[in-house]
Amino acid sequence: MSAHSPAVASPAPLDHATVRSIIIGIMLAMLLAALDQTIVATALPTIGQELGDVEHLSWVVSAYLLAATAVTPLYGKFSDIHGRRITLLVSISVFIVGSVACALAPTMLALILARALQGLGGGGLISLAQTIIADVVSPKERGRYQGYIASVFVTSSVVGPVLGGLFADHLHWSVIFWINLPLGLGAFWMVWGALRRLPRHDRRHRLDVLGAVLMVGATVAAMLALTWGGTRYPWDSAEVLGLFGVSLVLWVLFAARLLTAAEPLIPLAVMLNPVVGTGTAAAFCVMGSFIGLSIYVPVYLEGVVGLSASNSGLALMPLMAGTVTGANIAGRFMARMTHYKRTPLVGLVIAAAALVGLAAYPDGLPLWLVEVALAAVGLGLGTVLPVTTISIQNAVAMHQLGTATGCMNFFRSLGSAIVVAGFGAIVLGAIGGDGRSPETLGALTPAMRDGLIGAFHWMFLAAAAGLALGFVALLLMEERPLRSGAAAHAKEALVE
Repeated sequence: MSAHSPAVASPAPLDHATVRSIIIGIMLAMLLAALDQTIVATALPTIGQELGDVEHLSWVVSAYLLAATAVTPLYGKFSDIHGRRITLLVSISVFIVGSVACALAPTMLALILARALQGLGGGGLISLAQTIIADVVSPKERGRYQGYIASVFVTSSVVGPVLGGLFADHLHWSVIFWINLPLGLGAFWMVWGALRRLPRHDRRHRLDVLGAVLMVGATVAAMLALTWGGTRYPWDSAEVLGLFGVSLVLWVLFAARLLTAAEPLIPLAVMLNPVVGTGTAAAFCVMGSFIGLSIYVPVYLEGVVGLSASNSGLALMPLMAGTVTGANIAGRFMARMTHYKRTPLVGLVIAAAALVGLAAYPDGLPLWLVEVALAAVGLGLGTVLPVTTISIQNAVAMHQLGTATGCMNFFRSLGSAIVVAGFGAIVLGAIGGDGRSPETLGALTPAMRDGLIGAFHWMFLAAAAGLALGFVALLLMEERPLRSGAAAHAKEALVE
């Protein structure tokens, strides 16, 4: 035991009712963040018209993503210092205040700033929820709850766009933000009570403010470049290249800070942990491919297959349902298999093969076969998500859970931004690179459609290549035995 570690007794196991109330509370908190990323999309045209500013409409989404991605690791570190409960309550509170500000925004600028505030709260919801599950459930039993997490995301992916369109068309666009008030207050109330019995593993630490500033600055510069590249400015423009350069310099300074600070924002022991490093790399590749496909497959279904906008949303369900099924299968197998990596490795092979099939025949497959391929892709991708999360959490001490989980989610978000930008460059370039949305795909000329078919050939191959990289990272990840008791995990934390 280190000199500064308090002599803490092992926490008493929580009963099933307490664990269930904690899980329900944090799933509600996660739903806040997941739903907010999807419910806004279908209301954007209405928001632009009513606020009289269509030019800056993309910033309603970008401002949230920039803020949420940048602060995700900070929430993890803060929770390791001050505890999960107070940190999650702060995250929910900021999210609620930001939602009210969005609903009351009189101008586009005010809405964009309010969305950034909302993102500052939303950035902690998902990461903290995953960390809290790790606090109350042993790694060996944690897989089943990862399936619940996946179901939250799929529910939001299916329900969010429908609700956003209904609210914008039949009520008012502000309702998409007002709905966060009862949901947020419900989550706050459940977290306030349920998490009182949450085991505490925090220690005396100092937050590396300079390291945090450098990391946030580097992240914002990189995401601005990825957001503007190919849309607002050409990829080789001075603005985009300059932002990439600023991001690179700040990342170098951040790395130097990690090497020299007495207590860096991300401990080197966590960064150099072979499970954390390779597991995060696998999550980076796989989650990026998943988000990229979920955004651009509807474009494929409309522009190439010829479905309507509403039918393309329904046709996307096999991808989402497959992801939930794969996550549940892998999560349950983790508790029963010694070599638990085999499930996601096989899953990635299946998903990559399905993507190669789509790439080989981008316009020659019947719809039912496209749906089967999408289900196979989702099934394979879903198997990776619980295995990487649980393996990373299983490899670190309890007082480092927040930091490790926050870093993993940060790089998953960054991977999503990079892949979405790359897929966008491939697809939008085929239809003129003018940022056409799926709603205009019915007006494609035959030449543009042919270009789109070729673009999706390369996009599906790029997605398969991303999964191949994820396969290599997962193959290199050390397969450590899963701890079977949270109390035992807590004891190990005291001697780190």
